[in-house]
Amino acid sequence: MIPTDEDYQRAPVLVRRRAVRDALEWLILNHFDYSDVAISDENLSKYPEDSPPVSVVYKQSDTNKIAEAMSVHDNSDEEGIDSGEVPFIVHGLMGDQLGTKSVESLKGIALKHWNSGGKALRVGHSGKMESIYNNPDLYPQMFPWLFPYGLGGIGSTSLCDSAHKKQLLMYHDKRFQKDLAFPFAAFSHQQVKASATGGYLLADKANFQEITDRLLDVDQNVLADIAKRMERGDVVKPETEEEKRCFQVIRDLDHVGGKVNGSVTSKKFMRNEIWSLVANQDEKFEPILRTDDQRFRLIAQNPVAAARFFDFMVKLFIKHVLGFGSDHPGLYGETSVYYGTVEQQGRLTLHLHLLLWIRNGLTPDEARKAIMDPTSPFQRELVQYLEAVHQGEFTTGTLDEVREAVSAASQKNALPVIAVKN
Repeated sequence: MIPTDEDYQRAPVLVRRRAVRDALEWLILNHFDYSDVAISDENLSKYPEDSPPVSVVYKQSDTNKIAEAMSVHDNSDEEGIDSGEVPFIVHGLMGDQLGTKSVESLKGIALKHWNSGGKALRVGHSGKMESIYNNPDLYPQMFPWLFPYGLGGIGSTSLCDSAHKKQLLMYHDKRFQKDLAFPFAAFSHQQVKASATGGYLLADKANFQEITDRLLDVDQNVLADIAKRMERGDVVKPETEEEKRCFQVIRDLDHVGGKVNGSVTSKKFMRNEIWSLVANQDEKFEPILRTDDQRFRLIAQNPVAAARFFDFMVKLFIKHVLGFGSDHPGLYGETSVYYGTVEQQGRLTLHLHLLLWIRNGLTPDEARKAIMDPTSPFQRELVQYLEAVHQGEFTTGTLDEVREAVSAASQKNALPVIAVKN
């Protein structure tokens, strides 16, 4: 059956002109920066009241599940939620896909999309740029739904920007945590300011001419060759004068990006810190288990809370499982030191990479010799351990049961799927 009015109301693609007018009228009366806004009845009348402002492409299907991904205990007909708002999912290039493509590839994808009649979203903006420095009105103007009275923006108090942003994220109604754009904008501005500060400290008046000459005189061909060799994983050491000048430019860039969270240079500095550590040196617990649907909603609506919970669990793991900072040894022995980094792969799924040092354990050289010795008990027991922890089996039934479930699911037709084309 085609989408109903109830389906449209659950989808986050409606622009209800009455709700828009009510919101604008309230902002004009209460928000400082909206006092001179004029409402256009002509523009509002172009938006339908009960249907999306874009065309809807409807395709009949019986299920939206992939047969090979279903377990024997999966009896539901389709993936998704039964009530409430429909989660908004963007189909296109993800962050991890963009990170692996060159600038030329991204330009080609954009040109192909445009030449094939693809649509582009143009966001209106003022002819005068806004500054992110000493501008308390910036965030109330960007997020009027978070600052409904136009007050309390970043820089309006004596707090530093980072402390003020953390305070807003901990606001009692969690409006800043649940907003999709505020955490991203706040962190991006923090990166821009850190980068600008690093560049300002580097290119002061005494060094400005020297840095300018170095940037203008660098050999682009040599710099491109060094970049390709580094991309292949080669160990590159400057030998010629041209290569030394290129490496000096790289060091200048490292100085600028070293304090920028998430930058390549910050990761490089963390690796250096890891190398510096490698060198020489009867209670009942009854948790409330939520359903998959409830967990999906909570994480999607509040990624800040999910990140704080992840941080809490990691600290508990380090203290109680690894035994670091506690009065008992850890699961792997007495922990001497650890170094960990948190990574996300473009989908906001956090995971931990951790290096662990055990007191009185084998040194890296001793471990290497024991692994390379085919007669050592260490190698034999290590192989037994690896074979024990890597097993090919199904957790939801036998091979025959899984095959039967996949075959049964493959024979079903697809459930209705609503696709929106801009």
